[in-house]
Amino acid sequence: MKINFFKKENNFKKKEFAFKPNLYWKFTLLGTLIMVILFSFFGYYFFRQINKEFVLPTTSDNGQIPTINTDRVEKVLNIFSERENKSNQILNSPAPVVDPSL
Repeated sequence: MKINFFKKENNFKKKEFAFKPNLYWKFTLLGTLIMVILFSFFGYYFFRQINKEFVLPTTSDNGQIPTINTDRVEKVLNIFSERENKSNQILNSPAPVVDPSL
């Protein structure tokens, strides 16, 4: 009686090369592709929105268009000058002497 052991195949030929990524890799590729398509779409959409021609209204007084409210600018300048005065007052005032016995 002869005992038959399993024969080990010594076939070292390369099989056909096929790109077979695992499931998570496929999800990553699919997600990246979808995001690239969405970013392209939204980029084009925002470009179209920004690229629209801006038409300024024409006025009849001196041909100038009022774009800045001078009252608001003066209020802001007053606020900054008040802050500057307060900062100078704080910097120029003598530091209070701390009682070391406390």
